[in-house]
Amino acid sequence: MARALYIHWPFCAKKCPYCDFNSHVREGVDVAAWQAALIADMRAEAAVVGGETLTSIFFGGGTPSLMPPALVAALLAEAERLWGFDPGIEITLEANPSSVEAANFASLAAAGINRVSLGVQSLDDAELRFLGRLHGADEALRALVTAQDHFARVSFDMIYALPGHTPELWEARLTRALGFGTGHMSLYQLTIEPGTRFASDVRRGRLVPLDDDAAAQLFDITQELSLAAGLPAYETSNHARPGEESRHNLAYWRYQDYAGIGPGAHGRRGGVATVRHKKPENFLAAVAGQGDGIAEARALAVSDQAAEALLMGLRLTEGVDIAALSARFGLPRAGLIEETALARLADLGMMWAEGNRIGVMPEGRGVLDALLAEVVADTLVAA
Repeated sequence: MARALYIHWPFCAKKCPYCDFNSHVREGVDVAAWQAALIADMRAEAAVVGGETLTSIFFGGGTPSLMPPALVAALLAEAERLWGFDPGIEITLEANPSSVEAANFASLAAAGINRVSLGVQSLDDAELRFLGRLHGADEALRALVTAQDHFARVSFDMIYALPGHTPELWEARLTRALGFGTGHMSLYQLTIEPGTRFASDVRRGRLVPLDDDAAAQLFDITQELSLAAGLPAYETSNHARPGEESRHNLAYWRYQDYAGIGPGAHGRRGGVATVRHKKPENFLAAVAGQGDGIAEARALAVSDQAAEALLMGLRLTEGVDIAALSARFGLPRAGLIEETALARLADLGMMWAEGNRIGVMPEGRGVLDALLAEVVADTLVAA
């Protein structure tokens, strides 16, 4: 049963520099029509994965912080009616740190949002331009202060290992960021994804990324400074004050079921992967024609589910319970992990094993993908 709900708002306020949502920029949005469609989609999903109260709701997508607060309140009221809320439910909204969106924070808090995640990414204007961000550093800081005034819990993200980042520079940047006192931070290394502007720039010699050793040194600095500031890593790139971990993202990493509604939303329910229609007009047509926005509901093979659970769970500092996974998927321990590889990596101080639980040591987190390729059973990888 799903205890987490993801609501995707597809519309961007202006041209989005990161994704293919440029087609989702609209001059006007029929809010009443979208409220009806999202509630219909939510009801259809609750009919399949109801039965347990929600522990988290996450509003993501294009620019969800520009959703009308009355729409947010209506969706939350319906979610509570359909599922019920845990007393300490976490209700997060993803926001760009712009002055336009920050002006909406008070109303969104009144509508029921109690946690906000800000896409700050850098506190340097030149770096923000390099990353294609549309906000400036001063604007981001003003939005952060406004968020802290209105929400009980605030998180923001930073990107490091940018070209030219030295240990001294990143240490100064991160020290300043930690000084704002938020209870959660997401600290990501710059990755060059195929098909992106960055990949094209690397190929043409216009961008020289940091080498692996330099990036690893910055990763180590990130772990040390965050821990010293009281925000230890609970996941490879996520740091939190104890008790302020993202409950919603923990549902993903612990491979729990979650409902995803709205255009482009993904979900998991009982071994079935759901995907909603991505284009807003197609989503609306699907809801009108079939009662929900689902484009695909695909049953996952047990081996695929087990592989996903391991790949997600080993990102967490807490690791995974192999006995629990074995019972859940009906696979023997040997069908989940390579014991020889685990023993060797444990001897090297890269992984740990305590009873039924295994995990990755801090020394191994900088090379997590390589470790996973070794320790996850070949039968799962091959499947």
